[in-house]
Amino acid sequence: MTPDEATIILENVGLPTANAEHPVTKRVIGAIPPNKVDYRPDDIVKSAIDLAWHIVTAEVRFLNAVSSGAFDLTPMPRPDSIRTADDVNHWYSDHFAKAAEKLKQTPGDQLVKTIDFRGIFQFPAVAYVQIGLNHSIHHRGQLSMYLRPMGAKVPSIYGESYDARVEREAKPTAQG
Repeated sequence: MTPDEATIILENVGLPTANAEHPVTKRVIGAIPPNKVDYRPDDIVKSAIDLAWHIVTAEVRFLNAVSSGAFDLTPMPRPDSIRTADDVNHWYSDHFAKAAEKLKQTPGDQLVKTIDFRGIFQFPAVAYVQIGLNHSIHHRGQLSMYLRPMGAKVPSIYGESYDARVEREAKPTAQG
């Protein structure tokens, strides 16, 4: 892959996809009820708030690795100040915007540089935009499965959800 091809991939696939997935992830996280942040369907899995935190920090970590040329694997435990879904989403919005802006400025030569991920993968930097999104989407699916058992409504993800349809159908129409 040439630097120009990597730039085309980033500008026409990577960034548009990341920007499209961002609000979907925020909707799923935002559906966590404030009194259910500690919900977990089993003792061996993360709580809803910790899974949400994992999703957003890992996604930003992947995006930053592309622009910086290496993964910063420094642990990012959830601060005590991040207690609600809104707190997670505020952090995510801010850090995602900064990471996306850095990506826009990343030169093609950087995008083709091979980056190692934990000795597991060695791919051109630009590939990690999609890998990071795949990771987010995977865990977002897990989090969406927590919602109904905790008493929350599942938001629309790639189409209208059952809960969104029920809400839409319950609204009076302009005709009637």
